[in-house]
Amino acid sequence: MATIAIIGTFDTKGQEHQFLAEALKRLGKRTILIDVGTGKAPSIQPDITRHEVAQAAGLDLDTLMQQQDRGLCVEGMAGAIPILMKKLVNQGAVQGVIAMGGGGGTSIATAAMRALPLGLPKLMISTMAGGNVTAYIGTSDILMMPSIVDVSGLNRILCGVIERGAAAMSGMVEAAAIKEPSSKPTIVASMFGNTTGCVEMAREQLEAAGYEVLVFHATGTGGRAMESLIESGLVDGVLDITATEWADEMLGGVLSAGPHRHEAAGRTGIPTIIAPGCLDMVNFHAPETIPDHFQGRRFYAHNPQVTLMRTTPSECAKLGKLLADKINAYTGPVTVLLPLEGISVISAPGGPFHDPQADQQLFESLRSHLRKDIPILEIKAQINELAFAQACCKALLEHMA
Repeated sequence: MATIAIIGTFDTKGQEHQFLAEALKRLGKRTILIDVGTGKAPSIQPDITRHEVAQAAGLDLDTLMQQQDRGLCVEGMAGAIPILMKKLVNQGAVQGVIAMGGGGGTSIATAAMRALPLGLPKLMISTMAGGNVTAYIGTSDILMMPSIVDVSGLNRILCGVIERGAAAMSGMVEAAAIKEPSSKPTIVASMFGNTTGCVEMAREQLEAAGYEVLVFHATGTGGRAMESLIESGLVDGVLDITATEWADEMLGGVLSAGPHRHEAAGRTGIPTIIAPGCLDMVNFHAPETIPDHFQGRRFYAHNPQVTLMRTTPSECAKLGKLLADKINAYTGPVTVLLPLEGISVISAPGGPFHDPQADQQLFESLRSHLRKDIPILEIKAQINELAFAQACCKALLEHMA
C-alpha cells in the first residue's frame, strides 16, 4: 500500500488537510500528516510535528516563533521541510506528496517538492495556481491544481476540489508503481523549432545505437530543466545543439535560461557535443511588446505570439565569447561543431535571417576564445541537414565510447 505525505499548516488549515487524508484513505492509501505551521497549536494531530520538521535542519523553532515574524517563519520551514522529505523518500517511506495552501503554505510545500526526484508524484492544491507559478515549480514536475476558493473551511466547492486532488494523487502513485524504468543509457538534447530537423535526425540515430534520448525545448524553462537533470547524475551524454537561450539572456529576450546554462555538463564531466544553434535570434512576444530601443532591427514573425529579432555581427561576437567561456570550464570530453551554412532554418541561404557576416563573427569568436585542446569540427552544411546531424552523433558516440 502506497504512503502519501500530506504537508500543511495545521494551525490554520487542519480540518481541510484531515479531510484530504480521509479521502486518500478511502482510496486505499496510507498517509503521513506533516505540520509546517508556525502559529497557534495545530487543530489536528500530526504524524510529524512542526518541531520535528525544524529539527531536520537544526532549526530552533521556538526561538524563531517568538520573533513573531511570519516571513521568517515561512522561510525557516521552507528550508527545513526539503531535508525531512528527502530523508523520507530515500528511506522508501513515501511514494507521493500532496499539500494545500495559500501563499505561505504553497511556498513551504513546493520547496519540499522541488527537492524530490523527478517522477515522484507531487500535487499542490493552491490559491496561487491560477497565476505565474514559475517560482513554485522551478524545473520540477509539480502538478499545480487551483483550489478555486480559499483553503478556509470545508464547503461544497473546496471539498470537491480536495476529492479530485486525492483521486489524482492516488492515480499518479499507482501509475508510478507500474512504470518500469529504462535500462538504456540516457542522452539529453536541446531543441528549438528552428533546429528540430537536426535533433530529430540525431535522436533517431542515437536511439538506433541503443540510447534513450530526452529532448528539451530551449525556452528558458527547458534549458534549466535540462541543466537540473544533468546535475542529478542521471545523464550519460549531452547533445547540446541549441544555444539560443544565451541570446535572450544577453539581450533581454523572453526565453532566457539564466546565467548558469552550459554549466552542469562541465561540472559533471560527462561527454558533450555543443553547437551554436539559433544564436541568430532573440525571442520576444507580439511586436508591440518589443522594447523601443530595438526599433529598426530585423524581425521575423514566428507566430502571432512570438517575434524573433536577428542578432547583429557585434552581438554574435559577444555571444561566441560567452559560450566559449562556459565551454572552457568543462572537465570532460567536449567537442564544438559549427554548421557553416546556417545555424537555424531561417539563417540558411535564402532565409529571412541569412547574414553570413554575423555567422562568421560568431564562428571566429568561438575559434579564438575556446581552449586550444577543445576540438572544433566545421561542417559545410546547414544545421538541419543530415550531414551535420550525423557529424554530431559520430562525435558524441566516440566520446561516450
